[in-house]
Amino acid sequence: MKALSLADQLFLWLEKRQQPMHVGGLHLFSFPEDAGPKYVTQLAEYMSSYDKPIPPFDQRLSTRFGQYYWDHDNHFDLEHHFRHSALPKPGRIRELLSLVSVKHSALMDRERPMWECHLIEGIQGKRFAIYYKAHHCMMDGVAAMRMTNKLLSDDPTKRDLPPLWALPEKIKKRSSATVSQGDIVSSLTTLASAAGKQISTVPTLIKEVGHALNQARNNPDYVSAFQAPPSILNTRITGSRRFAAQSYPIDRFKEIAHASNSTLNDVVMAVCGSALRNYLMSQKALPAKPLIAMVPMSMRSDDSETGNQIAMILASLGTHLANPAERLMAIQRSIKDSKARYAKMSLEEAVNFTALTLAPAGLNMLTGLSNKLQAFNVVISNVPGPKKTLYWNGAQLEGMYPVSIPLDRIALNITLVSYVDQLEFGFTACRRTLPSMQRLLDYVEQGINELEDAFGLSN
Repeated sequence: MKALSLADQLFLWLEKRQQPMHVGGLHLFSFPEDAGPKYVTQLAEYMSSYDKPIPPFDQRLSTRFGQYYWDHDNHFDLEHHFRHSALPKPGRIRELLSLVSVKHSALMDRERPMWECHLIEGIQGKRFAIYYKAHHCMMDGVAAMRMTNKLLSDDPTKRDLPPLWALPEKIKKRSSATVSQGDIVSSLTTLASAAGKQISTVPTLIKEVGHALNQARNNPDYVSAFQAPPSILNTRITGSRRFAAQSYPIDRFKEIAHASNSTLNDVVMAVCGSALRNYLMSQKALPAKPLIAMVPMSMRSDDSETGNQIAMILASLGTHLANPAERLMAIQRSIKDSKARYAKMSLEEAVNFTALTLAPAGLNMLTGLSNKLQAFNVVISNVPGPKKTLYWNGAQLEGMYPVSIPLDRIALNITLVSYVDQLEFGFTACRRTLPSMQRLLDYVEQGINELEDAFGLSN
């Protein structure tokens, strides 16, 4: 048995019917050249043959002494987790995104391992899709990306690659299946060590909070935890989801970044700011003040692959500015200012400062009591992905689109992944709160065009 960390348990505590806490991914494949008429049916049979999953896919939740643990599921049933379905005709991407929207709306069964895999056929152009979802307490987006990289191959001739839940196991299993006194002592020792690190951050936190208060008064580019304006993005949500996805050439973003002396992420933020500005204008709901985005930022200074080493920065999206070039410059200054705050902090100080500044948003999610203290309006996350074209048993991966988590009063999550020469955008939102949200895809294209025009890159 393995105890869940405090952060992993938080995702369980936050979950409610209108706020499912699972993450997902939609992978779109093209058929191999040698695919026969029953290709996807045979593929489903092949995947079903792997009925003995590896950890964590064979683990279910249990509790001991008030603590959540992962325990082996002795009654694992693959048919509950792996499902084969077909799109209704005409099998457009529109129907695919609609199906994923429905699948992503459903809560996961806590009495079973908390993951699902859907093999979807009937897509136009000899294509099929695989949609995965897993509870955030089981894995985060970075872990899911690393597992995907292990699942796929850059060799189109390679065959006999297993499905995700049956990857060759490399993690050493623990021999004990029960909670021992040693487990409890070890947990308490780790907790005491962590508490010491937390206490040591207090002087820096006091200094930074004082600095933040001063900056909020004197620096126009400073974004505090109390600047996010009221918005339709930040109202109560339902459990119904709408998912929209699209690929855009990464070179277009890079050319704008070069021409404007910005980073790729600056340009991504500016395009998202433009899309949100136009969407809210179409709904007659654009706030006078700029929207604020919460952006995950890696604090990792080594090449390790385990643990969470992420802080969250707040950045203005410049949605109050009509000029796209001015909006990009405002975003660039805002991100630079936010990153500078963390440059002198240790990992523990950065994480604790993040927790302190985003406390109003956390209180909103847990209780809904501080809805007037909106720390941010939207989550925007940019995850580096594979740089080579990948295949799974000869089927070429055409696109990989992240499906993420809207939160109560944070009705939209924008996550994007880079893949070879593309940026894959995934918009996940509450269907009722944000009507016609799929228009954001058109507004992203419009935002790219505006920046190309502003910096003389139009053809």
